[in-house]
Amino acid sequence: MPTDNAVRVTISEAARLFGVNPRTIRRAIATGEIRYIVVQGRYKVLFESLVTWSQRKTSVRNKTNSHGIGQWVDQWKIKNARYSPRPPAE
Repeated sequence: MPTDNAVRVTISEAARLFGVNPRTIRRAIATGEIRYIVVQGRYKVLFESLVTWSQRKTSVRNKTNSHGIGQWVDQWKIKNARYSPRPPAE
C-alpha cells in the first residue's frame, strides 16, 4: 500500500520519464508489473514501482538510458543504488 508521501505520476508523465510509449506503461499496469492508484478516475503510477520495473526489463532500461531520465544519471551522481535508475552491475 502506498504511503502518503509516495511520488505518483500520470501515465503520460511516466512514459516521458522512462522514454517509452504510454501503451507500454498501460500494459505493465494491466499485467501487474507496475503499482498504481486511481485518483478522480485517472491512473497515478507509483514512481518507486516504475523504477523497479524499469530496472528489471532490459528493453525498458535501454530506452530509459537513451530517451528517458537515464540519459542524465551520470550528472546526478546518485550513490545509493536503490534510488538510481541505473544501478551498478553486480
